[in-house]
Amino acid sequence: MTIEDNCEIGNFVTICPNTYIAEDCKILHCSSIGEIPQDLKFEGERTKTIIGARTKIREYVTVNRGTKALGQTQVGSDCLLMASSHVAHDCILGDNVIMSNLSTLGGHVEVGEWAVLGGGVLVHQFTKIGPHAFIGGGFRAVQDVPPFIMAAEHPLRYKGVNSVGLKRRGFSLEDRRSIKKIYHMYFKSGLNRDDALKKIETEIPPSNSKDQIVDFIHTSDRGII
Repeated sequence: MTIEDNCEIGNFVTICPNTYIAEDCKILHCSSIGEIPQDLKFEGERTKTIIGARTKIREYVTVNRGTKALGQTQVGSDCLLMASSHVAHDCILGDNVIMSNLSTLGGHVEVGEWAVLGGGVLVHQFTKIGPHAFIGGGFRAVQDVPPFIMAAEHPLRYKGVNSVGLKRRGFSLEDRRSIKKIYHMYFKSGLNRDDALKKIETEIPPSNSKDQIVDFIHTSDRGII
């Protein structure tokens, strides 16, 4: 176990072996970091938990270590895990992720940078949440949620581009308009998804945002919401 400089650890926090906590983290009372996975296939293998710098972990949060499938669970830097949220084995969280109270990740979930999960959000194992995505409180993700969007309702569906979040993070008006046009083609054009994706690839000008969206959709294993 390694805890770097300037970390604050509250009362009754359990930090298990093979856990690395980077500098300037704050872990509040009664949290459990690096405990063995809740996975019946786990056989006691030596795996890790990694917490990035300046991450804040509130009361009663649980972060389980990895299994031999990946070898580690990783939480990025500058994240906020609010009270009673849960990060299961082999999850990977990017930087600046926010998990609101009672939000829960199944095993092997990937959450991109700057994504926000509302209170009580449930994410099925092996699901991917794209960078800058926002999932409204109380909803459930069983398929992949692409970058830059807001998602809500049962079953979870596209509810628009996360324009406020993107503006706060310095995305230009041109970028935001391009992202909105891409998702209108994909979700709202009436084309089937394969044809919509081909139209996006041929008609939308090149950009980093376009590349992120197209790559995310092409590499989705569980399908897009």
